[in-house]
Amino acid sequence: MATGLYLKIVTPEGIHWEGEVSSVTLPGREGEMGILPGHIALATQIVAGELTVQQDGKTLFLAVGDGFVEVTSSKVIVLTDMAVSAADIDEAQVELAKKQAEARLQQKLSDEEIAAAQSALAQSIALLRIKKSRTR
Repeated sequence: MATGLYLKIVTPEGIHWEGEVSSVTLPGREGEMGILPGHIALATQIVAGELTVQQDGKTLFLAVGDGFVEVTSSKVIVLTDMAVSAADIDEAQVELAKKQAEARLQQKLSDEEIAAAQSALAQSIALLRIKKSRTR
Protein backbone atom coordinates (compact mmCIF):
# COMPACT_ATOMS: atom_id res chain seq x y z
CA MET A 1 0.00 0.00 0.00
CA ALA A 2 1.20 3.52 -0.83
CA THR A 3 2.34 5.79 2.01
CA GLY A 4 1.19 9.06 0.43
CA LEU A 5 -1.22 10.41 -2.09
CA TYR A 6 -0.39 12.83 -4.89
CA LEU A 7 -3.20 15.28 -5.69
CA LYS A 8 -3.45 17.46 -8.81
CA ILE A 9 -6.40 19.81 -9.40
CA VAL A 10 -6.66 21.08 -12.97
CA THR A 11 -9.02 23.81 -14.22
CA PRO A 12 -9.32 25.33 -17.71
CA GLU A 13 -6.81 27.97 -16.54
CA GLY A 14 -4.19 25.34 -15.69
CA ILE A 15 -2.97 23.51 -12.61
CA HIS A 16 -4.74 25.05 -9.63
CA TRP A 17 -3.12 22.97 -6.90
CA GLU A 18 -0.83 19.95 -6.60
CA GLY A 19 1.11 18.19 -3.93
CA GLU A 20 1.44 15.27 -1.55
CA VAL A 21 -1.55 14.82 0.77
CA SER A 22 -2.73 12.29 3.31
CA SER A 23 -6.37 12.28 2.16
CA VAL A 24 -8.90 13.96 -0.14
CA THR A 25 -12.68 14.25 0.18
CA LEU A 26 -14.59 14.95 -3.04
CA PRO A 27 -18.21 15.91 -3.81
CA GLY A 28 -19.53 13.01 -5.89
CA ARG A 29 -22.88 12.62 -7.62
CA GLU A 30 -24.00 10.15 -4.95
CA GLY A 31 -22.40 11.97 -2.01
CA GLU A 32 -18.95 12.61 -0.57
CA MET A 33 -16.06 10.32 -1.49
CA GLY A 34 -13.11 9.90 0.83
CA ILE A 35 -9.83 8.95 -0.82
CA LEU A 36 -6.88 7.54 1.12
CA PRO A 37 -3.58 6.06 -0.11
CA GLY A 38 -4.17 2.58 -1.51
CA HIS A 39 -7.66 3.39 -2.83
CA ILE A 40 -8.95 1.21 -5.64
CA ALA A 41 -8.77 2.64 -9.15
CA LEU A 42 -11.75 4.81 -9.94
CA ALA A 43 -12.91 7.31 -12.55
CA THR A 44 -16.14 9.20 -11.89
CA GLN A 45 -17.92 12.54 -12.03
CA ILE A 46 -17.78 15.17 -9.32
CA VAL A 47 -20.34 17.90 -8.76
CA ALA A 48 -20.09 21.47 -7.50
CA GLY A 49 -19.27 21.37 -3.83
CA GLU A 50 -16.50 21.17 -1.27
CA LEU A 51 -13.19 19.42 -1.83
CA THR A 52 -11.24 18.86 1.38
CA VAL A 53 -7.52 18.15 1.51
CA GLN A 54 -5.60 16.84 4.53
CA GLN A 55 -1.92 17.76 4.32
CA ASP A 56 0.68 17.82 7.10
CA GLY A 57 -1.98 17.91 9.80
CA LYS A 58 -3.76 20.87 8.20
CA THR A 59 -7.05 20.98 6.30
CA LEU A 60 -7.51 22.93 3.07
CA PHE A 61 -11.05 23.65 1.87
CA LEU A 62 -11.75 24.33 -1.81
CA ALA A 63 -14.94 25.01 -3.72
CA VAL A 64 -14.96 23.03 -6.95
CA GLY A 65 -17.31 22.91 -9.89
CA ASP A 66 -18.51 20.01 -11.98
CA GLY A 67 -15.87 17.73 -13.39
CA PHE A 68 -14.19 14.37 -13.26
CA VAL A 69 -11.76 12.59 -10.97
CA GLU A 70 -9.34 9.77 -11.70
CA VAL A 71 -8.07 7.86 -8.68
CA THR A 72 -5.28 5.29 -8.43
CA SER A 73 -3.70 3.82 -5.32
CA SER A 74 -1.25 6.74 -5.10
CA LYS A 75 -2.72 9.55 -7.23
CA VAL A 76 -5.85 11.69 -7.50
CA ILE A 77 -6.32 13.86 -10.60
CA VAL A 78 -9.27 16.26 -10.52
CA LEU A 79 -10.43 17.96 -13.72
CA THR A 80 -12.96 20.68 -12.88
CA ASP A 81 -14.33 23.86 -14.36
CA MET A 82 -13.70 25.78 -11.09
CA ALA A 83 -11.47 25.54 -8.02
CA VAL A 84 -11.29 28.30 -5.40
CA SER A 85 -9.87 28.15 -1.89
CA ALA A 86 -12.27 29.23 0.86
CA ALA A 87 -10.11 32.25 1.74
CA ASP A 88 -10.22 33.53 -1.86
CA ILE A 89 -14.00 33.56 -2.24
CA ASP A 90 -15.52 37.06 -2.67
CA GLU A 91 -18.88 36.66 -0.97
CA ALA A 92 -20.46 39.81 -2.47
CA GLN A 93 -19.45 38.83 -5.99
CA VAL A 94 -20.78 35.30 -5.52
CA GLU A 95 -24.10 36.59 -4.13
CA LEU A 96 -24.48 38.72 -7.27
CA ALA A 97 -23.66 35.77 -9.55
CA LYS A 98 -26.20 33.63 -7.68
CA LYS A 99 -28.95 36.23 -8.14
CA GLN A 100 -28.10 36.56 -11.82
CA ALA A 101 -28.27 32.79 -12.32
CA GLU A 102 -31.61 32.61 -10.49
CA ALA A 103 -33.00 35.44 -12.63
CA ARG A 104 -31.71 33.77 -15.79
CA LEU A 105 -33.57 30.57 -14.88
CA GLN A 106 -36.84 32.53 -14.80
CA GLN A 107 -36.45 33.37 -18.50
CA LYS A 108 -37.45 31.26 -21.49
CA LEU A 109 -34.23 29.44 -22.34
CA SER A 110 -32.96 26.65 -24.52
CA ASP A 111 -31.96 23.38 -22.86
CA GLU A 112 -28.30 24.35 -23.21
CA GLU A 113 -28.88 27.76 -21.61
CA ILE A 114 -30.81 26.15 -18.75
CA ALA A 115 -27.94 23.75 -18.10
CA ALA A 116 -25.43 26.63 -18.06
CA ALA A 117 -27.57 28.69 -15.67
CA GLN A 118 -28.11 25.68 -13.38
CA SER A 119 -24.37 25.03 -13.34
CA ALA A 120 -23.65 28.68 -12.48
CA LEU A 121 -26.23 28.54 -9.69
CA ALA A 122 -24.77 25.30 -8.28
CA GLN A 123 -21.28 26.80 -8.30
CA SER A 124 -22.50 29.95 -6.55
CA ILE A 125 -24.27 27.93 -3.88
CA ALA A 126 -21.13 25.81 -3.32
CA LEU A 127 -18.95 28.91 -3.06
CA LEU A 128 -21.29 30.60 -0.57
CA ARG A 129 -21.67 27.48 1.56
CA ILE A 130 -17.90 27.05 1.82
CA LYS A 131 -17.22 30.75 2.43
CA LYS A 132 -19.82 30.90 5.21
CA SER A 133 -18.87 27.65 6.92
CA ARG A 134 -15.07 27.63 6.53
CA THR A 135 -13.92 31.24 6.98
CA ARG A 136 -15.92 32.47 9.96
